[in-house]
Parts: sequence; structure tokens; C-alpha cells
Amino acid sequence: MGQGFTLFYILSVLYITPIFHIFKKITQNLSPPIFVSSLSFVDDGFFVSQKKSYKKSNTNIFCSYSIISSFFEQFGLGIEHNKLEVFHFSRATKKL
Repeated sequence: MGQGFTLFYILSVLYITPIFHIFKKITQNLSPPIFVSSLSFVDDGFFVSQKKSYKKSNTNIFCSYSIISSFFEQFGLGIEHNKLEVFHFSRATKKL
């Protein structure tokens, strides 16, 4: 069954949604908690970290990615690690 097949999208949601719920509970109960929003669009997803510091934001994103990657592996699902991209947006008026 390949991408484009209707059942693919339904199965993706059924598998991925519980993983993101577990992820949210675990990251908020860590000490210190990791506050990252996760968004998923069928088989694509991303994390959003709202920090003023690039270093803190980057750390949150990569910790989150490590956790979710581990979950996917435990559930027998794969992640295309080579598609990982990190963006940092800032309203800072001076160099960070």
C-alpha cells in the first residue's frame, strides 16, 4: 500500500495520533518540562518551540525529535531522518 491510497492516510492518523499524545504527556512531565508544540499532517509533522534563544529552542527541538524518534522505532514505524529541517525565527533587533 503506497502513498496516495486512501487507507494509507487513515492508518497514518490512527498510528501517529496516539504517539503524539504520549509524547505531549511525557515532555510536560520531564524536569524541566519541554514545551514544544507538535503538528502533524498525515505522515508529515513538525515541532514548534517558542524561545527567545536559538540555543534553548534548538535544544527543545532536538530533545523532542529524539523522544518522538524513539517512540516511532518502538512502534515499528520509520522516520526519514534526512528530511529533518530546523528553522529559528526571531524578532530580535540585535544579533544573537
